[in-house]
Amino acid sequence: MLTITAPKLRQLYAYWAEKRAGRPYPMRADLDPIGLRFILGNLILVDVIGALGGGEPRFRIRLHGTNLAARHGYELTGKMLDELPVGEQRDLARQSFSQVVATGAPLHAHRDRVLDGRNQRYETIILPLSSDGAAIDMLLVGLIHSDEYPGGNPAIPPLPRPAAVSKADLL
Repeated sequence: MLTITAPKLRQLYAYWAEKRAGRPYPMRADLDPIGLRFILGNLILVDVIGALGGGEPRFRIRLHGTNLAARHGYELTGKMLDELPVGEQRDLARQSFSQVVATGAPLHAHRDRVLDGRNQRYETIILPLSSDGAAIDMLLVGLIHSDEYPGGNPAIPPLPRPAAVSKADLL
């Protein structure tokens, strides 16, 4: 079992595990938006393209949750991952998505990123889905920022702010 800190991500993982129903992966048809409403604004649904032919997979964002789109300042619904405007995030997402497709195992991580000039910490889980029960052709991604919890989440502490630099320090 993964050590998931964020309650909504734990709930998402439990939902995914239940929908597997003894199969390696649940199907997209098994997912009910009403059953996911607790995290819907923080979900990303990703189509996996080209992995079945043995080539390098490409990724199309089928759904970019409204909370994430508003926070990040861009909308990716209907776009290819290649269109993500932040190169470092794009490369990390491609690497993470590819890992899940290659291994078939969920991926869980605590990560940091700079957004609007501020360091932000988040927790994410990437879960494989399959329309035929064998080949991974979709990913279900949950992403929660550390400041989304009342009073902050002590298990995912925000990054420390850099020390102030005075003019005298620069001379």
